[in-house]
Amino acid sequence: MATMEERNNDQEWTKIINPSESLFRFNFRELWQYRDLIVLFVKRDFVSVYKQTVLGPLWHIIQPLFTTVVFVILGSFAKIPTDDVPRILFYLTGIVLWNYFASCLTKTSGTFIGSAQIFGKVYFPRLTVPISVIVSNLISFFLQFLLIIPFLIYYRSSIHPNLYMLSIPLIIVVIAMMGLGFGLVVSSLTIKYRDLVFLIAFGVQLGMYVTPIIYPLSMVPIKYQLLMSFNPISSIIEMFRYAMLGKGTFTLLSIIYSCAFSIVILVTGILFFNQAERNFVDTV
Repeated sequence: MATMEERNNDQEWTKIINPSESLFRFNFRELWQYRDLIVLFVKRDFVSVYKQTVLGPLWHIIQPLFTTVVFVILGSFAKIPTDDVPRILFYLTGIVLWNYFASCLTKTSGTFIGSAQIFGKVYFPRLTVPISVIVSNLISFFLQFLLIIPFLIYYRSSIHPNLYMLSIPLIIVVIAMMGLGFGLVVSSLTIKYRDLVFLIAFGVQLGMYVTPIIYPLSMVPIKYQLLMSFNPISSIIEMFRYAMLGKGTFTLLSIIYSCAFSIVILVTGILFFNQAERNFVDTV
């Protein structure tokens, strides 16, 4: 009768998982092998949010539309300029893009805490969870983006769409990289500092007011525009508006800065994430 050790020696393992010493590891092949898992996570995230709700996915449209109406009313009373474009389009374009960034950031920032039980039981590439969040939020973004189209048609005589619309996929990628990068950094830090979960929600609200969402960058005094340009999302928002409406303040240098910043913060986020992944089970 074969002993336990002999039976184990006869087994042929199909996959051997070894610890990696490198902090910067981003295995595209492994993530592709687990693409079905990413799809399952996307379905879970999208369905679970609106399960047992009356309006369901319509909330994707109601939320930005209601926020836009509030901003239109406040902007009219405060007489905030909108670069001579219809107020509803001005605010809606900024809100839709900002919502995508904010959702990517806030939801990925809870990766370790929200998935601790799964991470502790079975192996799979941990980055599949935050990546699935980015994809599921992308579905929400497209639904909200479709909301803009009827207003573009209605106000077609007051706006000037242009070839910069071809850059919208790049804009989405840059915003997604920023949200994912910041989210990975925060998620890694929340393992030890749970207060960041509450601070990030406040930070997102504050960030909306230091980004040209409810006001155009052109209304900011020139001496402060350079300071505003250090916010990497500012030029992306302005470029998005210019592509859709024909009005926006940005330069090629500011766009290059935003793209470079998104790459740097994503790499930084992966480094933090890989470092935290090593021993998070003992901490969470």
